[in-house]
Amino acid sequence: MKKKSGGKRATAKDLRSRDHEPHGEGGPEEAAAFIAETTAELVQLARLHGLEMLSHLLRMAELEAEEYVRGKRNLS
Repeated sequence: MKKKSGGKRATAKDLRSRDHEPHGEGGPEEAAAFIAETTAELVQLARLHGLEMLSHLLRMAELEAEEYVRGKRNLS
C-alpha cells in the first residue's frame, strides 16, 4: 500500500476516494467477485511475508466470497 505524503498510510477513506466507479453499483454478486479476487491477492502477500494466520483468515474470506458467487450463478 502506498503512503500518502507526510509518511502516513493511506486509509480506507483515501482508497475509496480514488475509485472511479460509484459505490453500490453492480450488486452483491459483483462485490463478492471483487472481494474473492482481491483477497486472493492479499493471501499471496500474507504468505510471502510469513503471516500464516492472516493468510489463513484471508483465504477463508476468499472461499466464502467464491461460494457466494457460485451459489448465485447456480440459482440464476
